[in-house]
Parts: sequence; structure tokens; C-alpha cells
Amino acid sequence: MRLWSIHPKYLDAKGIVALWREALLAQKVLQGKTKGYTNHPQLIRFRNSADPPGMIGAYLEEVYKESLARGYNFNFTKIYKTGYRLRINVNRGQLMYEFSHLKNKLKIRDGVAFNRIKSVDYIEANPAFNVVEGDVESWERI
Repeated sequence: MRLWSIHPKYLDAKGIVALWREALLAQKVLQGKTKGYTNHPQLIRFRNSADPPGMIGAYLEEVYKESLARGYNFNFTKIYKTGYRLRINVNRGQLMYEFSHLKNKLKIRDGVAFNRIKSVDYIEANPAFNVVEGDVESWERI
């Protein structure tokens, strides 16, 4: 499971579809509706928020918005909505690590998507996150 901190616009088609599915699974985990993946490190930051299901819902809404921009047909009704609008902090080092990780994946998987992002200087986060200075997050498995 990878719940990317980077903006979903950087993902290729395979990546955004996988993110949608994995974030929906994360939503079920955070709602206590499944027993699998309950200790997955990617969920720590959502669990530490004031409203974990609401926060993953806000995250999913941003993925959904990107899907619309691409003409995809993701099901908006699957998103848990509470009106939660606070953002989770994410370290700039985490964004840089994830972006590098994505570029390495795309180099192999999708050359067109790789060429689209290879020269990006300023890495945007999923709008559900607030970027702060810092290194790779302690929960990240490198």
C-alpha cells in the first residue's frame, strides 16, 4: 500500500488507479471495517489526525478531483465525507523521497509519464497535506 503524499497529478494511469483502490482500502481500515492492513505504516499519519476517517476521505476527494481531470469514472459515493478540512503536515523530505521513488517506477513502467515529470523542480503535495520542513517521515520504509 502506498498512499502518496505527492499530488496525484504526477501519477501515471496505473498509479492513480492503484492509489484510488489502496486509499479506499485504507478508508475501510480506518473505519474499522476490515482486519487487514491495520498496522500498516502508511496509516499512521491518518490515525494521528483528529478525524482519521474524515482525513482519508479528504485525501480521497483530492484523488477523485484528479480522476475527473483525466476523464476517469471513479465512484465519488465511496468516499466517507465528514466535511473535515484540516490538513495533515508532511515533511518536504518525504515529498522529495516519494517523487524520486515515483520517477524510478515510471522510468521502467511508463516512459511518457516519466518524461512529463522528470524536470519538475517544485513538488506539490496532495492538497490534503500541509508541507513543512523536515526529512523523510519516520514511518516510511526505505
